[in-house]
Amino acid sequence: MQSPAPTSTDAAPRQELATLMEAAGDVVFRLDLDGRILFASRRAALLIGLAHELNGTLLSDLAPDTDQPALQNAIADTGQYRQPVRVEARLKTPEKEIWFELRLNSFEQSASAAEELLVVGRDMTAQHATEERLRHMATHDALTELPNRLLLSDRIRMVIAQARRSGQGFSVATVGLDGFKKVNDGLGHPIGDAVLRQAGQRLRKVLRDSDTLARVGGDEFVAVLPGTFSEAQIKLVTGRLLATLQSPFEIDNHTIYVGASIGVSIYPQHAEDDNRLLALADAALSRAKETGKGRAITYSQRAGGPPQHDISLEAAMFQAIREGEFLLYYQPIVDAPTRQIQGFETLMRWKHPGLGMVPPARFIPIAETNGLINLLGAWALKAACVQLKQFEEVAKRPLYISVNISPRQFRNDKFLEVLDDAIAFSGVPGEQLVLEITEGTLMIDPAHAETILGKMAERKARIAIDDFGTGYSSLAYLKRFPISVLKVDRAFIKDLPESTKDAGICNAVLDLAKHMELSVVAEGVETEDQLHYLEQRGCQYIQGYLTGKPMPANVALAALKENLYEAFMPSDLRAGGQ
Repeated sequence: MQSPAPTSTDAAPRQELATLMEAAGDVVFRLDLDGRILFASRRAALLIGLAHELNGTLLSDLAPDTDQPALQNAIADTGQYRQPVRVEARLKTPEKEIWFELRLNSFEQSASAAEELLVVGRDMTAQHATEERLRHMATHDALTELPNRLLLSDRIRMVIAQARRSGQGFSVATVGLDGFKKVNDGLGHPIGDAVLRQAGQRLRKVLRDSDTLARVGGDEFVAVLPGTFSEAQIKLVTGRLLATLQSPFEIDNHTIYVGASIGVSIYPQHAEDDNRLLALADAALSRAKETGKGRAITYSQRAGGPPQHDISLEAAMFQAIREGEFLLYYQPIVDAPTRQIQGFETLMRWKHPGLGMVPPARFIPIAETNGLINLLGAWALKAACVQLKQFEEVAKRPLYISVNISPRQFRNDKFLEVLDDAIAFSGVPGEQLVLEITEGTLMIDPAHAETILGKMAERKARIAIDDFGTGYSSLAYLKRFPISVLKVDRAFIKDLPESTKDAGICNAVLDLAKHMELSVVAEGVETEDQLHYLEQRGCQYIQGYLTGKPMPANVALAALKENLYEAFMPSDLRAGGQ
């Protein structure tokens, strides 16, 4: 529909307006009250590319469907209320869409002319592109272009809302590459970055469009899996994720193998908020890496996840270090035939002013996760060695001190320096220091373990395998590693001598140790029958409530002065635990 021809009374004003509109740097339209274009400036025609078709066209028809309602509402409001209106909308061209800021005003050129709308538009495409880039940068990982932690949390909250409506659960899977540090250290960060990019691409390909994949830092990715919550579903998806990363990466003439481990948490079974779901998936991932890598583990309390109040407890831990709230307790290790104390195992305790004694099962996993275990472990090692000198002054004979080394401590590059510092500061000979390490810790990276254990042996420190029989129990590593002591877990002691299965296991361990010239400490000994059975089978050392609970240093010193077996008989023996 063409605009009506001007009359003699309004031709001059219209010509003047047209001249002004053509001179404007912005695009300009005249519309009737229905939103049809009566006039379009030359710049509008050039930008939109429809010069001969614009007149008579509804302006809103030039916008994509998503933007049409806002533009139609702006036109209606301007004509009805005769107030300026501003709206942002896209207008289509044959090749693209252009963002405009459109300012609408109603006007009458003369008393005899019909009311019209004047629309002035400014091209905002470049600004919108910049804003979109900034939004993308704020919500996506720069290396892989995947969503980052910020967008991930938003996506999890959206899936939680959907799950509440549908009644269906979902899962969160944290994927950590195995051995990625070696790639960066050995081949350089550019190669490492290429591995991360390719890993992200592979993971994305095996997921559904409805799934979210994010990179949350380092070598970790997180997949949010709506509707995936059964054991069979999770096994299927995690199997695909593991399989796609097992194939070698071919980068710059390098063939690289990394593999992956996965930790899974489930909504609402494990948690009902995004932060907790992520924390529990991380805990399960740590467990997967500690127990051999290359596997997927679904979170459970047995997997060693953070406690319910881990955030507040973590903050309290930093305060506890400053205030000196952490303590060392000592549990006697006794020679079975003579009932004489040979040494002590050092156990960490936390005496919180408000919570009382915080169980190690609550704070040790948190310290292991946030790295505080390195600080606490270094302090415990040095303090235990210093305390050993005091024990020996009272006992008037050599003793030994046994200290637990956590997985994160063992993998820390500074661990050997910490060990050297403790030995030098205390003056304790290395052979009087027993370092207890779990089987799982050694098997995370056997090659690294062999190197570190060898250097520990060079310092004369003895190596004990803690909780022997509950992990890998591989004869290969007993031969390969410089191990001196096996500590039989209390799970195989508590039902002796009645349990023939436990008796068989203990007998086998004792025979094995004898042939390999290893010492054995039986943990969790609580009754005279247990002690007698172990003594008859040649177990030389015992540890447990029968011969002494974990005790503060001053109590242990008093017991050493007595040097009597009865001194270690607690008045309130309890079944279970040490």
